[in-house]
Amino acid sequence: MIERIFSGGEFEAKIGYCRAVVAGGFVHVAGTVGQGETVTEQCQSALETIKGALEKAGSDLSKVVRVNYYLEDRAEFEPCWPILAEAFGDNPPAATMIECGLIDPKYRIEIEVTALA
Repeated sequence: MIERIFSGGEFEAKIGYCRAVVAGGFVHVAGTVGQGETVTEQCQSALETIKGALEKAGSDLSKVVRVNYYLEDRAEFEPCWPILAEAFGDNPPAATMIECGLIDPKYRIEIEVTALA
């Protein structure tokens, strides 16, 4: 069985995807950007959106097993570390950080997670 979770974000309809898919015992949350002027504001905002998607799927941040971070500038990753450490606490997932171009230059970080359903 596959369950699709939509958040109503503007890119879902434009691109043709949903915020999260529950399948095979996992919740796959799409790459998520956040709002704000700074990378830390965007990081916190993205995590809140991800948290909401996980909750709709019956999961939470403690069940995240894999996270990918995408940043325009790898130098902006370190300011996010305290936010990420607090979000995942005693349940740190396997993680990868990739420096790349994002969908719009105003976005500084995009976060994608996989969690247990």
